[in-house]
Amino acid sequence: MNKPFPLQPLLQALALACLATSVQAQTTDTATPPATPPAADQGDSQTKQLGVVTVHGNSPTSLPTTIPTTIEGIDAATLARTVNATDAEDALKYFPSLLVRKRYIGDYNHAVLSTRASGTGNSARSLVFADGIQLSNLLGNGATFAPRWGLVTPEEIARVDVLYGPFSAGYSGNAVGAVVDYQTRMPQSFEAHGRVATAVQPNRMYGQEETYRATQGSLSVGSRDGALAWWLHGSRSQSHGQPLVFASKLSSTGAAPGAGLPVVTGAVLEKNRSNQDWYLVGSATEYDTTQDHLKAKLAWDFNATLRLSYVLADWKNRSEGSSRSYLRDEQGRTVDHRYGGDISQGVIIDGRRYTLAASDFSRSRDALEHRMQALTLKSHTMGFFDYSLAWSQYDYLSDQTRSYAPSSKAQPEAGRLTDQQGTGWKTWSARGVWRPGGAHVLEAGLSREEGRLSTRVDNTTDWRSGDAASFASLFAGKTRSDALYLQDSWELGRDWQAVLGLRAEHWQALDGRTEAAYTGTFDKGACNPATQRCVLGHAERSLQALSPKAALSHQLSENWMLKASTGRAVRFPTVSELYQGGFDSKTGGVINNNPDLRPEKGWTTELSAEWGEACSQLRITWFREDTRDALYSLLNVATNASTVQNVDYVRTNGVELSFNTAGGWTERLLKGLGLSGSLTYADSRILASSGYVSVPGDVIGKWQPRVPRWRATLLASWQLSPELSLSYGARYSGRQYSTLDNSDPNGFAYQGASKYFTTDLRLQWRINRQWSLAGGIDNLNNYRYWNFHPYPQRTFHAELKFDL
Repeated sequence: MNKPFPLQPLLQALALACLATSVQAQTTDTATPPATPPAADQGDSQTKQLGVVTVHGNSPTSLPTTIPTTIEGIDAATLARTVNATDAEDALKYFPSLLVRKRYIGDYNHAVLSTRASGTGNSARSLVFADGIQLSNLLGNGATFAPRWGLVTPEEIARVDVLYGPFSAGYSGNAVGAVVDYQTRMPQSFEAHGRVATAVQPNRMYGQEETYRATQGSLSVGSRDGALAWWLHGSRSQSHGQPLVFASKLSSTGAAPGAGLPVVTGAVLEKNRSNQDWYLVGSATEYDTTQDHLKAKLAWDFNATLRLSYVLADWKNRSEGSSRSYLRDEQGRTVDHRYGGDISQGVIIDGRRYTLAASDFSRSRDALEHRMQALTLKSHTMGFFDYSLAWSQYDYLSDQTRSYAPSSKAQPEAGRLTDQQGTGWKTWSARGVWRPGGAHVLEAGLSREEGRLSTRVDNTTDWRSGDAASFASLFAGKTRSDALYLQDSWELGRDWQAVLGLRAEHWQALDGRTEAAYTGTFDKGACNPATQRCVLGHAERSLQALSPKAALSHQLSENWMLKASTGRAVRFPTVSELYQGGFDSKTGGVINNNPDLRPEKGWTTELSAEWGEACSQLRITWFREDTRDALYSLLNVATNASTVQNVDYVRTNGVELSFNTAGGWTERLLKGLGLSGSLTYADSRILASSGYVSVPGDVIGKWQPRVPRWRATLLASWQLSPELSLSYGARYSGRQYSTLDNSDPNGFAYQGASKYFTTDLRLQWRINRQWSLAGGIDNLNNYRYWNFHPYPQRTFHAELKFDL
């Protein structure tokens, strides 16, 4: 068990730093970041304009920078100096109030973004874009619907910007937590880049010791010839992560021993998340992953202010999830599903009998190929009228998971095939900005977003490579959202600015279908013994919503700015929440899904005071989020099964402090020293709910899952010389829960959600203009922490880069 982290020293350090520091936010890029920015560049190309962000250059952020609200960012040079970035999501590591649940290098299906008032189980409450192309997977809400981070690699990032809250009418209600925008590079002349990297994680858990490794390599080349700019990028990542799930047996379920059963050793007695005794008998989901990423980008400049861009990216993932048993018999042989003796009646652990199932030692194989493409026409005159037209498409060209699931002794290698081929989403948008002169800047836009989900599960006699033998289940459906928005940025006077916006949406759910194989145990409802299928089509639905937005800023003095923002967000149910489920064996009706879900509706408000001077900033923000009909899994009394339901009312109140300094007193203290950090307090409670986990009323007054009260970051960057830089970072998150009724007080256990305090180290050496070498350690203090699955332990990094 980790010792509690003393928060007081960190608070004192933050308070001292805040006397003369500020947040790195709302800066102005005067040019596209160079391919290999000099190590000594600490922001010479940046100027400060309080209140709004104004971005100039060939690669502007796609965020609505005229809104006086919280926007924070990091550029490529800072990222290279301070973060051991193996995946795109690592760029968000030290942003205030943000957490990405990244379990291992290349985590493609559980790396969910958490924000101020949303936990890591709420993937649909944030938006992630790359060059304005949607990477967020809005087909579901949960761990397996993480953003497609793999479509961006760290070395192609020019900058990352984050808009906090649903304060722009240009985004759907999924922006209630935050909008992340990755801007990638486009060359101005010929250039080429190469990178090789490795990571090593010595790991010790539940008595097992193993070392896990990852390697990465990438190559990029690009150029500009007159009006045409092009960029080609390819990369491969191979990683072997630590085990993520564990087979367990509650100590209380042990029975009287039987004659002839194997007596085994190796089971680890621990406390589970509810503080009950259980035995850990093995581990699983130990992913050995290979990912390939290819991307081509083309840009044609018709003139200095009009650009046509096309992006084509292909991402492949091959992974094998292995398992291992901790159990050994009296001869030292491994006892699991492949054991030669008879364990069908169980094994003896500490004098009690416990049964073993094939699912205790699960195995899987994933084979995925996804393709993203986008076409954008954008003008950037900063004159009377600018516009953008954009289309994007994300396709699951192939997406198959094979899992081990033997059904009998006659089929010891049987399993399931889960196929999502045909799943994906499309987006279209048209936006215009009018600057008629005077006090107003007007913005308007039309958009459509379509998502389609197709998940088919078949049985097979050979889980490794066999064909489908019989049908098991199918879930399918579509959602569509059409939106129109208007927004006016209005200068009320020399020191005042207001923004008013309104978003109107028309949402549809259609073609919903749930199917299951007929088993003979039920013959009612949608089940037909003649066809051996249970088929239920879901009625089409449509809903409308209006979401007003407002923001106001006042330049109190040369260095002080006051801001207020408020906005309504409507987060419509995803196709998975609506349709993915099963059938009740008694009635033939659908369980585990809910095609009649109401959308989440909420108001978010924040008040901020910002101080800025030269390269230093300080911000303090009070925020509140009131969410009605929040979507969570609860007990369904009619079916006695957990299903996604609406939680009546969740309220979050909080304060966020953020600062950054790259000069001033830190420069006097130590030449080349920069500090940044944040501190967040959030009180997030469930105040009303007609549903419950086990007994009525058991979730009322409880903490919202995976939203801790306290979070903090601190990052020190020291430029020892123009060639050498050193950074040291710390991150803290307080106590949290995974369950709605907060029945999991022990976070330091498999399936628990623990507090944590981790530190990171990075050293970068620019050998010459072309070559650079970097090394670092993540989780330097080797803190062992959990978010249902275990996070990585101490990990050593090294990378070599070449830039031409």
